[in-house]
Amino acid sequence: MTQSQTQIKHCRQESETATLAQGLGKAIAKIWAANPSAHLNLALEGDLGAGKTTFARFLIQGLGHTGKVKSPTYTLCEPYLIELDQNPVTIHHFDLYRMRSPLEWQEAGFAEYFDVPGLCLIEWPEKAENTLPPFDLVIRLTAGDIESERVITLNANGAAGTQLLEQI
Repeated sequence: MTQSQTQIKHCRQESETATLAQGLGKAIAKIWAANPSAHLNLALEGDLGAGKTTFARFLIQGLGHTGKVKSPTYTLCEPYLIELDQNPVTIHHFDLYRMRSPLEWQEAGFAEYFDVPGLCLIEWPEKAENTLPPFDLVIRLTAGDIESERVITLNANGAAGTQLLEQI
């Protein structure tokens, strides 16, 4: 069994956060290049205003999406189809902040997205309690003393998460 690994990154400016998220995107792309049917689950945790959606935007753009990355606060899920080496891959970006109970998550029918190749990126995963599959990587964002400063803790669970940490 692979033990969890943790890295802590201090990003003093938004550009450093962007570089970290885009580097993570490149690491994810390498996993998909080696195994196009791979599926990854990433959690984004942090207080309101900690920068979860901003991190998600940089990550999704780092994976090659060139259009606007919308916050899924009201839709719960925004899908992004990208092409990596002529292989289509779907990123499902979730924001569960407005959910009132884990039952809403189950009734929405999003569980099937966790069984297909691609990436599920989930903001506010604690709102779904124990109804989500395990995460390969849990990313915790904490606001610093100045507006653009972030402390970002990346906790890998299992082989895929560890591989991601080793490549960023």
